[in-house]
Amino acid sequence: MLLLAGYSFIRRGKITLHRACMVAAFLCSTVFLGLYLYFHFHAGVIRFGGQGWIRPVYLGILITHTTLAVVIVPLILITFARALRERFDKHRAIARWTLPLWLYVSVTGVIVYWLLYVAYTPIWPT
Repeated sequence: MLLLAGYSFIRRGKITLHRACMVAAFLCSTVFLGLYLYFHFHAGVIRFGGQGWIRPVYLGILITHTTLAVVIVPLILITFARALRERFDKHRAIARWTLPLWLYVSVTGVIVYWLLYVAYTPIWPT
């Protein structure tokens, strides 16, 4: 929601609100990544419990999500650095790529979580 609000604000020329939303989105993503890494360091691998047609769907989403989650980190950092240095022409050029990828990673992250922990009973490691 913060990413979409930030995009909406910049399209309407509300730079301060855009900046606030994007910083908040960055902070939320950073805190989430830290908690995610901490959890998986302690919990280990969690196996997907779904079978049948949902399994390849889950794996397809998971593979694209994971790959783009690795790619998005440097893109976000470069986008932020260009904004902080007030190199807005270069910021705008990379933000055109960063925003849709960041949105995809955010949305597919929620889908992966829902499929893994809500829709199907997880198989915990023994």
